[in-house]
Amino acid sequence: MNSESEALSSPVSERLPLEPFIDRYWDHLRIARGLSRNTLLAYRRDVATFQQYLREQRVYDVREMSPPLLSGFLEHLHRSGLASSSRARSLAAVRSLCRFLKQEGMITANPTVSLRSTAQARRLPKTLSLEEVTRLLDLPHRPLPEAYRDGAMVEVLYAAGLRVSELIGLRIDQCNLDVGYVRITGKGDKQRVVPIGRPAVAALQTYLLAARPALLKQRSSRFVFVTRRGTPLTRQAFWKLLRARAQRAGIARIPSPHMLRHSFATHLLRGGADLRSVQAMLGHADIATTQIYTHLDASQLKKVHTACFPRNRSRR
Repeated sequence: MNSESEALSSPVSERLPLEPFIDRYWDHLRIARGLSRNTLLAYRRDVATFQQYLREQRVYDVREMSPPLLSGFLEHLHRSGLASSSRARSLAAVRSLCRFLKQEGMITANPTVSLRSTAQARRLPKTLSLEEVTRLLDLPHRPLPEAYRDGAMVEVLYAAGLRVSELIGLRIDQCNLDVGYVRITGKGDKQRVVPIGRPAVAALQTYLLAARPALLKQRSSRFVFVTRRGTPLTRQAFWKLLRARAQRAGIARIPSPHMLRHSFATHLLRGGADLRSVQAMLGHADIATTQIYTHLDASQLKKVHTACFPRNRSRR
């Protein structure tokens, strides 16, 4: 090889591309950080988007990643119409990737350190009123095993503030109905124990004794909530049954499973529960995540103002 060819090929051979480190990064997220499957899938999509952006910018060396490049990536996401919450998650994924590359000695400085997080309006969680939840839970059962199953699922979802993935994945060995609690494995394989109360215990007992055997028909399953095929319900199936119950209950807003989780937390706090207890029951790693439930809506503030402001009392 002549000196001219060596000069042309040298920069290419010395490049430090990102791709060889990606698999190690996924292992790091899964094992060291214990991220949930859904979070990992979201990070994979975000990092794939970032890799595509790097290719478009003709950046083939991790050492060429700079704060201006990362700012350009955020601007690219904004121009593409991505919601602020999704842009914030993408930035979190890229921040995490850059921290990993620095820890591995692939880059000397993290180019995301000086980046300001995407401005994201903190939306208050949507909740059902206590009266709406009561109507949803107190629907009369139809004479079908599925009806008892569906009623028990909604009772447990609300009573324990579960995520839908935790509900449909609930196993028999996670339930202690004598004491009245469920043991949940949440995000990052974190364990928590949540009491479920007498109504949910009664609904579960009725379902387990009468309806579940009729659905399984001599088959066995480690999952609590099953279909006539003996398999656990899917997310989509639960969404569908929740929508049907809401329509039967005459609830105008179609609730999502997460809306019941929000309602659980909000109703507990309004009933006098302390924030740390609610954090433990929800399985939040950071109490700041739980603090969003301490909001008071405008109608509640108006009631407090009407009842307590001295000028209001003086005009009665």
